[in-house]
Amino acid sequence: MKKTTPIPARTIERMVLYKRLLIDLKSKGVHTLFSHQLAALAHNTSTQVRRDLMEIGHSGSPRKGYDVTELISNISGILDGSKERIIALVGVGNLGRAILSYFTYSHPGLTIAAAFDTDENKVDRVISGCRCFHMSQFESKIAEMNINLGIITVPAAQAQFVADRMIAADIKGILNFAPVPLKVPDGVFVDRIDIASSLEKLAYFADLV
Repeated sequence: MKKTTPIPARTIERMVLYKRLLIDLKSKGVHTLFSHQLAALAHNTSTQVRRDLMEIGHSGSPRKGYDVTELISNISGILDGSKERIIALVGVGNLGRAILSYFTYSHPGLTIAAAFDTDENKVDRVISGCRCFHMSQFESKIAEMNINLGIITVPAAQAQFVADRMIAADIKGILNFAPVPLKVPDGVFVDRIDIASSLEKLAYFADLV
């Protein structure tokens, strides 16, 4: 099932979590569950779960709850979309390598098809199962491999330059690990993961305990 209007980003984040929880439950032989059970696993409320699932047009039975297989299928229909998700990663440092390893072994549905760097010691090599190309080949490889998503793991000073090249190559979704906000035009979605800021926030709240 595919909605024609965008679903709020926070709702999509919860959908991703629901899907992972449901897949785990299915692997353990669970066939049905109620909203309060899914809410407990997601550290949420049953009202929020029902509201989220109604957002994608899915409703359960008051007596039997939700069919796990059917719910996974409906959420996947929303999240997966109609395009194959093919990813390019730019910046094969320690963080870049860790991400390549993580995706290679943990997420077969998300493919990092190519990595890019300017370090001659890294290019023309397979690193964590992914071929690394020189940045001079960026645009041609993006077009050749039909890549539509990008991951940035370069230093902050280089992040906007890399983002500009991704946008020029018609990449519409960018995951930014560089500790700097990116300027992008309308129609390009950016999600930023700032590990240092997250740790600072954790440290502040930990000190309050």
